[in-house]
Amino acid sequence: MSAFYNLKSLTMIYLNYTNLDTATQNRLLALSKIDVERHCGQDLKAYAIENHLDYNTILEEEAIKNLYSYQYVFNI
Repeated sequence: MSAFYNLKSLTMIYLNYTNLDTATQNRLLALSKIDVERHCGQDLKAYAIENHLDYNTILEEEAIKNLYSYQYVFNI
């Protein structure tokens, strides 16, 4: 599965240090899903079909991995 995770994102995420609640985490995951789908959505769909896997599960796993490629700036 690591073949899909080759995104070298230069995305800077600005966060307020006092607001790291669940809603913020869900927003970051949703942005990451959009990013992954834009970059390798077709490949993920083909992989899911070929291996009889759930596309949404694969997308979420790749989106979580993609979160580590972002550069975060915390405002205190």
